[in-house]
Amino acid sequence: MALGWRGAPTVNLALQGGGAHGAFTWGVLDALLEDGHLRFDGVSGTSAGAMNAVVLAQGLMDGGTEAARTALRRFWTAVAASAPFEVAVPTADGKDMVLAPAMRLMLQWTHYFSPEQLNPFDLNPLRKILSAQIDFERLRAQSPVRLFVATTNANTGKLRLFRSSELSADAVLASACLPTMHRSVVIDGEPYWDGGYAANPAVFPLFHECRSRDILLVMLAPLKHSATPQSAADIKNRMMELAFNATFLREMRMFAHLRERAGRTPWWRRGDLDRRLAGTQFHVIEASEVLRELSAESKVAANMRFFEMLFTLGRERAGAWLSAHQADVGRRSSVDLEALFY
Repeated sequence: MALGWRGAPTVNLALQGGGAHGAFTWGVLDALLEDGHLRFDGVSGTSAGAMNAVVLAQGLMDGGTEAARTALRRFWTAVAASAPFEVAVPTADGKDMVLAPAMRLMLQWTHYFSPEQLNPFDLNPLRKILSAQIDFERLRAQSPVRLFVATTNANTGKLRLFRSSELSADAVLASACLPTMHRSVVIDGEPYWDGGYAANPAVFPLFHECRSRDILLVMLAPLKHSATPQSAADIKNRMMELAFNATFLREMRMFAHLRERAGRTPWWRRGDLDRRLAGTQFHVIEASEVLRELSAESKVAANMRFFEMLFTLGRERAGAWLSAHQADVGRRSSVDLEALFY
């Protein structure tokens, strides 16, 4: 069920994970909701993208676009307030975040201690926030958008998607479960880790299971970095980022290749898949030149000032995209997949 203005064009949303950088996606969603001229059909999210997805759906279910904007702000405000101590502080120029000494020490401990040792009571403030703000029973029955939350089976490496009718707080927490910081989330007897290892996010369900032929990617991970890492810490962070985005890049390269092939096939020889590929439009909202300059530490910065900065950036980029490409929705892609992902 798509939601929005009657007769408005419809899009699917693919929301990447990226910890605190997900506040950029909050800003993008806020601008799209405020504009109100696009309907949402399917929403696929991983980690922070999954959080944004379920909060968006809850707000739309409760009272439409304005309720969704309120729900998203309430969620990110609660995340900022949930930190038991100051976890990060802005740099002198205010453009990045650095970890506070206590948080830096805690992250160092994750190299030597398991989550069971560091957090024996399995405390996770996100569980409390989700339980307070999301009515999962109602969402499973009445979600106004098709939801797809990505998780990774810790024992097989396989992707498991939790669809609207399967959603729970555990499923969303599993999608954001970094195994060095949190215990595996066990669902139906199987352990799950962060969905970024298997899909960040999964795009194929938007293509196969949704009616809308437009897919809008809200990207947090830069496709190209400005410099090669040199320090041991920077190399490790880059390795983690590459691992989290490898499956997404392969999936998008596959889409680019298949669409290019479908476009070269005469229309009378196209099968159902070729016609569907040729008729799918892709769009991208991102801010890679800004996000790639942020430190890896900033992804764990539960800081409202930082969230607001990313929120403003997301609103600006979404507003620019709406001005330039809103008319493309339902007609043509506003991004060249071959150029972007090949």
